[in-house]
Amino acid sequence: MFGKLFGRDAERPEADPHALPVPRRQKNGMYTLRALGDARVLALVEAADAGDWEAVKAALTPFDLGRDHQVLGELADMDGVQDWIGRAVEEDKEHRATALLISGARHISWGWEARTAERAVNVTQEQWRVFHERLRIAEEQLLESAELRPEWVTPWRHLLTSGRGMSLGPDINETRLDAALRRDPLDLDTHIQWVSQLQPRWGGEPGQAMAFARDAFARAPQGHDLGCVIAMAHIEDWVESDYGACLETPEIQAELRDAADHSILHPAYARRPGWQHDFNMFAMALSLAGERHTVRRVFQTLDGAYTKWPWTYFADPEKQFARHHRRA
Repeated sequence: MFGKLFGRDAERPEADPHALPVPRRQKNGMYTLRALGDARVLALVEAADAGDWEAVKAALTPFDLGRDHQVLGELADMDGVQDWIGRAVEEDKEHRATALLISGARHISWGWEARTAERAVNVTQEQWRVFHERLRIAEEQLLESAELRPEWVTPWRHLLTSGRGMSLGPDINETRLDAALRRDPLDLDTHIQWVSQLQPRWGGEPGQAMAFARDAFARAPQGHDLGCVIAMAHIEDWVESDYGACLETPEIQAELRDAADHSILHPAYARRPGWQHDFNMFAMALSLAGERHTVRRVFQTLDGAYTKWPWTYFADPEKQFARHHRRA
């Protein structure tokens, strides 16, 4: 009865038949989300880990890899995929576009692993060489994948990342942004990539990214995950700032509350595999802003589910998540 009175039942979604059981939690009550918290994605990850292309294709059946950035990201971030995906590219003509997409996305992640997260001045010449070599392969493969499947948005989102890494310039990157948004004008990952592109560290002007994010959010329907672009734009502002408390203003707190209520906390929000990533974005942004009310709802919904992104902006991401989770 009390749940109905206070609206908690309305916020509780139906049980997901594909949801993975929550693993044993750490002492602080948190756990790292695995395979987007979805049994079907876990089957895909296990097939990829075994290098079994036939099993990978079978596990991909429930998903649209040309639009599902989260599922593609699980393959792109997996060490070892680069060792076998090239054979699929060459041998499986029927599914060549899919193999090219996976390989291209993996080569971008693999390239950044070689470059490391160090500041550019601290990256060695050999690291730069390997970085650019892998990104060049990614560019070729993603462009061919996009040509083979012109309706896909995921190749263009990843081409934004490789274009930024290779410093291809605003004309090329803006063309790629337009290509992605023609295919999906509300695609969250594309917008987040462009928010990064507009940061001063990548050649943008102060305020550009936030203006872009606010314009996008203004066009987002209620319950759409595009509201997360506001959270990421504020996180990026915090990264760029020399003042750690730069987000702790009533105006920013109110904007983040409004964005969360409009998107992830709205009844129309659909919890797809990996929805916890959206909630982690808001959890970090609201925490940095010192917000005390909506952040509690976000952390309660997460129930300890931690995703590395975007907390990796901290030197000790898990500790920061746990600290803010405990405070909420």
